[in-house]
Amino acid sequence: MTELISATILLLLIMDPLGNLPIFMSVLKHLEPRRRRIVLIREMLIALALMLLFLFAGERILAFLNLRTETVSISGGIILFLIAIKMIFPSHDNNSSGLSAGEEPFLVPLAIPLVAGPSLLATLMLLSHQYPGQMGYLVGALLLAWGCTAVILLMSGLFLRLLGSKGVDALERLMGLILIMLATQMFLDGIRAYLKL
Repeated sequence: MTELISATILLLLIMDPLGNLPIFMSVLKHLEPRRRRIVLIREMLIALALMLLFLFAGERILAFLNLRTETVSISGGIILFLIAIKMIFPSHDNNSSGLSAGEEPFLVPLAIPLVAGPSLLATLMLLSHQYPGQMGYLVGALLLAWGCTAVILLMSGLFLRLLGSKGVDALERLMGLILIMLATQMFLDGIRAYLKL
């Protein structure tokens, strides 16, 4: 049960729904509210399908690429650390979505890389390797984290009104701080496992 909770928190922190709120809002602002909701749900479902694929095929992907768990743990820790640093010290050019004006996003940038980014997919592969007999827990953790992210993004207008831009910034920095600790732990676990070999 504790693995389920810690995996859910880890995945939710990496998905970073509060940090992605302003980006989602800027990418979807030209769409009417009903269409915005449809596009958001579609992008979230695409991201979920990709995440489930990496969760179930993670072991095979690692074997195919001839990667050891320690390598994924160390590199995953470094990537998460870099993401956490960006969360704590954000750059102000985040709103560049790469879409031309009036274009509706499909797959990129909302589903990939904002929700199902490289660090999340690497983490899912690592979790599937670390807990091979607990796939039910991992799917549950992924669905919980994905559900929370979807709710926060679907209620983006309300969250932005309640928290304000300063509140969102403060929460994202706090999440970044927690993520730095998790990234350091992941990195140290990888080093420890490597030194035992």
